[in-house]
Amino acid sequence: MPKEPSPRRDLAPPASSALIAPAGAAAPTTVRRRLRSLAGWLLAALLLVLLDQATKAWVSHSLVYAERIPVLPVFDLTLLFNTGAAFSFLADGGGSQRWLFTGIALIAAILILRWLYTHAGQRLLCIALSCILGGALGNALDRLMHGHVVDFLLFYWRDWYFPAFNLADIAITCGAGLLILDEILRNRRAHRS
Repeated sequence: MPKEPSPRRDLAPPASSALIAPAGAAAPTTVRRRLRSLAGWLLAALLLVLLDQATKAWVSHSLVYAERIPVLPVFDLTLLFNTGAAFSFLADGGGSQRWLFTGIALIAAILILRWLYTHAGQRLLCIALSCILGGALGNALDRLMHGHVVDFLLFYWRDWYFPAFNLADIAITCGAGLLILDEILRNRRAHRS
């Protein structure tokens, strides 16, 4: 009795949906994993924004402008407004800096979202990006709602004062430090291999 010919393997239907995706596209399970990871990092950034806004609201309702409450010999709570960027850069820009810095924050947020999505598995990098995203959005909200950023943490030593800042600024600074640390660790791993 003659044997039936076996079907050609190259004509058989694909074994997984990953083979259906166009060339260069991520597999559906990878996309779902990235989106789930992105949602987690966005939640972390949102929590930073909420904490930042809550502290600014508390200080704004508890203090009058420029009032200082001594906490430590080198630290006061105060209420100050910054119309510029870090260290009051461009604070005397006449108002247009409000939209400039808000626009920069929104563009940075879009780029960070893309970076979080494409590097979802890199934990330290994503923590850093979430901190920067939360801080940037916290200060951008201030600019949109008030036309200035609310600062309230004032460190000083005798007659020297560090510019007042807020929790969003701390998040951005920590995120930048973690980005540097991530790059150092990545370079070490690449050098070892």
